[in-house]
Amino acid sequence: MITLTPIAVETVQKFLVEQGAMEGAGLRVAVLPGGCSGFQYGLNIEDTPEQDDEVIQMDGLRLFVDPFSAQYLEGVQIDYVTTMMGSGFTFKNPNATGGCGCGSSFTV
Repeated sequence: MITLTPIAVETVQKFLVEQGAMEGAGLRVAVLPGGCSGFQYGLNIEDTPEQDDEVIQMDGLRLFVDPFSAQYLEGVQIDYVTTMMGSGFTFKNPNATGGCGCGSSFTV
């Protein structure tokens, strides 16, 4: 199961409000081919899930995960961090066997 830290949930909920998302909208969490290590994470606000998506309810937030991505996201924790270098979402993936310096690309 995917988990989001409280600050990540709060940040996504702010994005939903700012985007004027409709009722039932959620955060798509995806794994996409690419990046310097083979796979990269994708996050996107979407109004509705696709027919074959897994829909996860978490602290009033809906996550949409497609079947391909689900196999790589088991146990992933998503956080939102702010540092002197900037702010953004980070991923802790126990399935990853390697990654790169950018933190958004990984290998399995």
